[in-house]
Amino acid sequence: MRKGFLGTSLMFASNGALFASLLPWYPTLVKEWGLTDFQFGFIVAAMPLGSLVSSALPARIVSRRGPLFAAVGGTLVMAVLMVLIGQISGGLALAALLFGFGICDATADVGQNVAGTRVQDRSGKSIISRLHAFWSLGAASGGAIATWSAMSGNDFGLHLAVASAVCLAVVSIGAWLVGEGAAPLPAEKLDDAHLNGSTPDDAAPTPKWTALRSAFVAVLPLAAVATAGTAVEDLGQNWGGLAANQLAGLAAASAGIAYAVFLSSQTVGRFLGDAFIDRFGRARVAGAGSGLIAAGGVLVLVGGGIAEPVVLIGGFALAGFGCATLVPSAFAAAASLPGVSDGAGVTLVGWLMRMGFLVTSPAIGVAATGVGLQVALGLLVVLGAVAAACSPALKVRAGD
Repeated sequence: MRKGFLGTSLMFASNGALFASLLPWYPTLVKEWGLTDFQFGFIVAAMPLGSLVSSALPARIVSRRGPLFAAVGGTLVMAVLMVLIGQISGGLALAALLFGFGICDATADVGQNVAGTRVQDRSGKSIISRLHAFWSLGAASGGAIATWSAMSGNDFGLHLAVASAVCLAVVSIGAWLVGEGAAPLPAEKLDDAHLNGSTPDDAAPTPKWTALRSAFVAVLPLAAVATAGTAVEDLGQNWGGLAANQLAGLAAASAGIAYAVFLSSQTVGRFLGDAFIDRFGRARVAGAGSGLIAAGGVLVLVGGGIAEPVVLIGGFALAGFGCATLVPSAFAAAASLPGVSDGAGVTLVGWLMRMGFLVTSPAIGVAATGVGLQVALGLLVVLGAVAAACSPALKVRAGD
């Protein structure tokens, strides 16, 4: 399954790099457009809102057309939207395009995670953390290139157009490499039948609503872990650069360094994650990572208070390493829930995760306006505590 692993790795890397090509430009756009922290918080929330509105769409596309179609098709539309972002001016237009981007990102995300878990099932060992590591690697690379581009004074629209074309090509190559590796296993087809309210001829039918309700309840604690993980990612991605600029005194064009360091640390954690998961289990690894998130939050608060960029960026690095396995472990656990198809489990976790994700940036924006950005970033400590409390839910099966 080397081709399957390589293909899904390219799909994840492309997804991470595409949106990361925009993020380091945020401090510059905020400055040029005269946006407040309050306005910025609601603008960037448009993307998770779009993901939330997508609802059951990703699961339906995966069920009818397959995970590869969902991943490539979603990326195609996102690439077009990214090119349009490079041509607009103003927060309202950005919010509208981010809303559409969120709908497509949810579809591509479910597609690549379902493909990844199916390749993992065939390999017989954990690979999902490394797949998400390639997402982080793509995001770190895309973010680093975008930071260099912004610092060099390159054209914003041209940069996004080139990045979009490259990412679309990469995800297409990845899907071609995966091929039949994304087909469901026989046991997974049986799970699909249970979820859709149909069963083998010798068994009584299960009402669709009952199956969906049971699935919803089963994924709630997993979604809490994923939500904590993505909220940490949101803080590092959307607010790391602004914090480095406003609290630590870095120039707006170079503030993306904080974002790049955060993602680089997360990437290292994800590459190491599978080995730790195979040895200690998803729950224990997630619990240890949660403690690192909280410790990183303390460093961010201290670094912001003394205007020391090294301490602040170090805090984001620690938080990035700590959250590395939370989201991939939650998706892997959701895909393994008994009686629930992998597509439905991943979609439900993703949907609930984005519901929490929707609140993060507006909450930071409101808190930053009221009590200051430094205090608002203390949410990292809270997220570490929440993840630690919910991490035992990742032990879905014996030995996990």
